[in-house]
Amino acid sequence: MLGSWALWIALPIHVYQLTRSALATSGVIAAVVAPGVLIGSVAGVFVDRWNRKTTLVAGNLLLAAATLPLIAARDESSLWIVYPTAFLLSTLEQFTDPAENAFLPRLVRAEDLVAANSLNALNNSLARLGGPALGGALYASLGLAGAVTADAVSFAVAAVLLALVHASGAVEAAGHATAAAVRRWRRVWVEWRDGLEVVRRERAVAIVFVVTALTAVGEGVFGVMFVVWVRDVLEGGARELGWLHTSQAAGGLVGGAVGAYVGRRIVPERLFGLGLLVFGVCDLALFYYPLLLGGVAIGMGLMILVGIPGVSTQAAKTTILQTHVQDAYRGRVFGSLSTSASLLMLIATTAAGAAGAVVGPIALLTFQGGAYVAAGIFVLLTLAPRAVRAAPSRAAEPA
Repeated sequence: MLGSWALWIALPIHVYQLTRSALATSGVIAAVVAPGVLIGSVAGVFVDRWNRKTTLVAGNLLLAAATLPLIAARDESSLWIVYPTAFLLSTLEQFTDPAENAFLPRLVRAEDLVAANSLNALNNSLARLGGPALGGALYASLGLAGAVTADAVSFAVAAVLLALVHASGAVEAAGHATAAAVRRWRRVWVEWRDGLEVVRRERAVAIVFVVTALTAVGEGVFGVMFVVWVRDVLEGGARELGWLHTSQAAGGLVGGAVGAYVGRRIVPERLFGLGLLVFGVCDLALFYYPLLLGGVAIGMGLMILVGIPGVSTQAAKTTILQTHVQDAYRGRVFGSLSTSASLLMLIATTAAGAAGAVVGPIALLTFQGGAYVAAGIFVLLTLAPRAVRAAPSRAAEPA
C-alpha cells in the first residue's frame, strides 16, 4: 500500500507535467477505475477456484513485474505506456484484493476477525500518511523511475512475506457441483451466477450490498464536490485540501486501534450500524461548520473524527461478509461488491460533476453525509446483532 500510494501520487503528476492536459491526466484515473467495473465481479470466480495463498503470492510477483514498464515513460512520445500498464495493474488487483479478504479468516479465530480487519484497515491509513510524501520525494529526486522502483520492490517483498504464511489457501468445496455438468466455457457464467445467488439468499449479505450501494453514490459525490467545498466554502487551496486528507488518515490510525479494541466487545453488525451513523453525523458537521465558524483547524479536527468510525465501519462490514459467506463463495462476493461500488461511484461522480454547476457544494455534500446517516439507521433496524460465528460450511476448513 505504501508503494502504491507513492506511485499513484507520482504518476498523475508525471503525466500532467509532460502533457499539461487535464484530460490526459484523468485518463490515468479512468484506466485504474475501469477494471473494477469491467471484471471485478468475474475475477471473484477465479479467486474461488484458485488457492488464495498462491493467488496472493503470484499476484504480488506479477504486480512487481507489471509496474516496471512505467520506467520507460520518460517523455510524451512514450506516454502511451502509462495507460495499458495502469489498466493491467488495476486488473491484477481485482484478483489480489478479494483473495486477501477471503484468506484472512484462515489466519485468526472468528471472534478476532473484527480486530484483524481493523488492524488490516489501519495499514491503509499508515500508507495514506507516508505514501504521498514518499512519492513526492522520490519523484522530486529520482523522477518517475524512483517511485516505480519503490512500488515494484514493495510488491516483491509482500510476495516473500505471504509465502512465509503457513495457513492453507485451498478453497473449501461448495458442497455441490452446480457447474460440473456444464460445458467448460459456460462454467465461469454459472459460477458467477452462483455467487450472486449467495447475495440474494443471505439476508445480512444483501443488506451490506444495499448499504454499500447507497454509500458508494455518496462517495462519488464527495470525490468531486469536496474539492469545490474547500475552494468555495472554506476558501482554501491545495494546501488546506492536503491538511484535511492527512487529518482523516490520522483519524484512521486511531480508528484502527479503536476497532481492534472494541472488536471483541461489540458484535460487527452493531459496530457497522453505529460506525455508519457516527460517520454521517461527523461529515454533516464538517460540511456545515464554515457557515458558523472560520478556519481550517476545526475542519481538521472533524476530519480526524470522521476517520475513526471510517476504519471501524470498513472492518465491521468485511467481518460480516466473511462470517456470513461460505468459504467457497467469498471471492465472488467480495469481487461483486467491488464492482457494484466502483460502477455506482463512477455514475455518481459524473452526475455530481454535471449538477455541481447548478447546485452548491454544501447541498450535494449533504446528500453524502445523509446517505451515511440513513445507512446507519437502516443497518441498526434491519441487521440483528449477534455474536461472531464461523461462516456456514458443510466441510471442515483445510488444516
